[in-house]
Amino acid sequence: IRWTKTAGSASDRFQDSSVFNETLRISNIQRHQGGRYYCKAENGLGSPAIKSIRVDVYYLDDPIVTVHQSIGEAKEQFYYERTVFLRCVANSNPPVRYSWRRGQEVLLQGSDKGVEIYEPFFTQGETKILKLKNLRPQDYANYSCIASVRNVCSIPDKMVSFRLSNKTASPSIKLLVDDPIVVNPGEAITLVCVTTGGEPTPSLTWVRSAGVLPEKTVLNGGTLTIPAITSEDAGTYSCIANNNVGNPAKKSTNIIVRALKKGRFWITPDPYHKDDNIQIGREVKISCQVEAIPSEAFSWFKNGRPLRSSERMVITQTDPDVSPGTTNLDIIDLKFTDFGTYTCVASLKGGGISDISIDVNISSSTDPPAVEPTFLEIRQGQGRSITMSCRVLRAYPTRVLTYEWRLGSKLLRTGQFDVQDSTEYTVSSLSRDSYGIYNCNIINEAGAGRCSFLVTVHFFFFFFTIQCQQDQLSYFCGCQQAQSLLTSVGCASARQHGEVKPSSHASWSSPALPPESSVNFSPPMPTPGPRMPLRSELRIKANHCHESFKKVGGGKAYAPEFYYDTYNPLWQNRPRVYSYSLQWTQMNPDAVDRILAYRLGIRQAGQQRWWEQEITVNGNIQKGELITYNLTELIKPEAYEVRLTPITRFGEGDSTIRVIKYSAPVNPHLREFHCGFEDGNICLFTQDDTDNFDWTKQSTATRDTKYTPNTGPNADRTGSKEGFYMYIETSRPRLEGEKARLVSPVFSVAPKNPYGATNTAYCFSFYYHMYGQHIGSLNVYLRLKGQTAIENPLWSSSGNKGQHWNQARVNINPPTSFQLIFEGIRGPGIEGDIAIDDVSIVEGECMKSDQPANNLRSGAVGTLAHIRLIPVIILMSVLCHQR
Repeated sequence: IRWTKTAGSASDRFQDSSVFNETLRISNIQRHQGGRYYCKAENGLGSPAIKSIRVDVYYLDDPIVTVHQSIGEAKEQFYYERTVFLRCVANSNPPVRYSWRRGQEVLLQGSDKGVEIYEPFFTQGETKILKLKNLRPQDYANYSCIASVRNVCSIPDKMVSFRLSNKTASPSIKLLVDDPIVVNPGEAITLVCVTTGGEPTPSLTWVRSAGVLPEKTVLNGGTLTIPAITSEDAGTYSCIANNNVGNPAKKSTNIIVRALKKGRFWITPDPYHKDDNIQIGREVKISCQVEAIPSEAFSWFKNGRPLRSSERMVITQTDPDVSPGTTNLDIIDLKFTDFGTYTCVASLKGGGISDISIDVNISSSTDPPAVEPTFLEIRQGQGRSITMSCRVLRAYPTRVLTYEWRLGSKLLRTGQFDVQDSTEYTVSSLSRDSYGIYNCNIINEAGAGRCSFLVTVHFFFFFFTIQCQQDQLSYFCGCQQAQSLLTSVGCASARQHGEVKPSSHASWSSPALPPESSVNFSPPMPTPGPRMPLRSELRIKANHCHESFKKVGGGKAYAPEFYYDTYNPLWQNRPRVYSYSLQWTQMNPDAVDRILAYRLGIRQAGQQRWWEQEITVNGNIQKGELITYNLTELIKPEAYEVRLTPITRFGEGDSTIRVIKYSAPVNPHLREFHCGFEDGNICLFTQDDTDNFDWTKQSTATRDTKYTPNTGPNADRTGSKEGFYMYIETSRPRLEGEKARLVSPVFSVAPKNPYGATNTAYCFSFYYHMYGQHIGSLNVYLRLKGQTAIENPLWSSSGNKGQHWNQARVNINPPTSFQLIFEGIRGPGIEGDIAIDDVSIVEGECMKSDQPANNLRSGAVGTLAHIRLIPVIILMSVLCHQR
């Protein structure tokens, strides 16, 4: 027995274990928990038994009165018409009833010619408006709005009052600060907002465009103070005044936190010569780049003395509004006297931020490359991946750089730099032979620079307690994540001083230890002294290691694994962009803490900047579960790098990178097409923007609990309740005659001979379901390339066809690329759902036995139309449309 909020959708199951009991208990129920609950019983025999119950959560929020006024134009200069609207709104369940009072007088529709009470037609009873026409002196009074749910569940009525006077006015405010505000990091910033008008007195609030206000923000009325501001606190801050009269007033200012960072340089030798050496008589260009907020000022020095732009030393700078800023020093006709140290200094106006200076040595000799990191230790477990990166800081000459990666003395990879300033080496799956010291040697004519990486096994760390006779000590322990049968846990005494007598046994206390574990002192047993801590060793079976430390907590998440066999991963939804269906599984999701989200990074191939966003994960990820995320707005025909990083509450895990590439359709000329609407992108079908509503992808197992009975299919065309189909939902607010149109992708065809005299014939077939007393019509049209305004009718059917799927087949002979359009038209009532499934297009005409005699527009099952698309018919269609 299982309880669900929907009719069996796994995504909406409760996380609480009580859902598998016969009684579902919801304590302290909230309003969003209302709805229909299903009890499903199954024992593997026959269909499950399902019963449902609807839970309504009743509530009534405090009502809110807002006031708006309109002033009409002067009529023959005799009077001005001034109308005031008082709107009362309260959230509730069941729907609220409103009543108005002026003072103690109850206002009713028709009781006063100057008063009108009504509900706007678009709010469906959610509000009640009191309209005071051509405002009179007696209309200045206290107004009360009473909201009532008729004492249901003993919920009392609620009332709100508003005083309308000749001074009532919407709010206005003023900011007593500059815009923008430029400050240094660490300074305190105060924003002051004051009201300059409004009756009643407006309330003031501060908001930030980039999200919530910083946690350290201090608010005092209209004054906002940020102590010790940082670059993360920069952005647009807005003061909003509201008194429920008219529209709220809003004023904004932009805070810019000054910063200088990421300085780099590069040298460009003479572009008109093939060799890259710096030589006398040739041109040398030194470029300096710094990221600055706001724009920075550059200055150049040679051997500590300022440089000015001249005919032979030209200093240029990029547009200061383009970040990051770059300055260039061009030395024309290099001379011996030009050798020396050139310094580029970036500074911000106003001071307060330390300048960034970059020294460049220009000489006739060469220098070996300077690299980073010179040494880095990487700890990682077996079977996981690591990526090591070695970056060149400077080298002379820069374009004669080669690199080689070695593990010990073993050569792993070698190559030559192109335009990048770093090289990477990835070990996709660490084994016992993969651990050790990796060296990356970057070499030029003067020598080599070396990056060293020590790759060691990853440890989990935690605390245990060992009892040694009468002395209880705390021990710091580490578990090696190994693949062997037994895993060692070594411990050392946290007390380094004082004498501890040895003992023949030690007790380990932790809820994480499995019962099969045993502990022994490592022989021979030393006598602990001031410098010799007591040691012991714990032996744990390998299959218990992960489970034990999972209870203790910690550990990096494993890397996700991309799924490269995605069906139709790429689709084209607009002419200049494409989309990609990214799919992956998570390696060992149960080995660490639950994965909360993935950080998705994407950058265009050849670019440096990553664009990142988070993909939230709901529930636990199962091993082997396929996760899908659609990448959109990708520019044709660019390729992209995609980086995926799992995130747990302990931080980021291992990342995985792959490249996605744009490619034209695999088969440019149509031979065969089948679509059961099972994949995520519904076979590249799209919704028409010109219709009234959309087709919906549906399966019986996941359909809405509020579906209309006596209409629509009970399963997909194959009889599966898990399979999908497309249908039109005709319940309210849909109206009779409204249309939903589903457009196929563009199918390319080619004539069978060079002159195109004979068009390729295709058999177009699909299944349709039209059951219900209010069934409207289902039409199918053919649209040819270049004739978007002309749609040729292929097939049509109307009325109830019974509770079963029917098949239609149509022969088509398109002379050029084409699209198919399914048009569903809503009938006179809600029992009019129309569904389609298993659309196919196969080269060759339909079988003769499958072609019953019929007309284009028919109510018969298995309707089929045979159409020859020849230029005469196309011309007639054009003339008909023009007429």
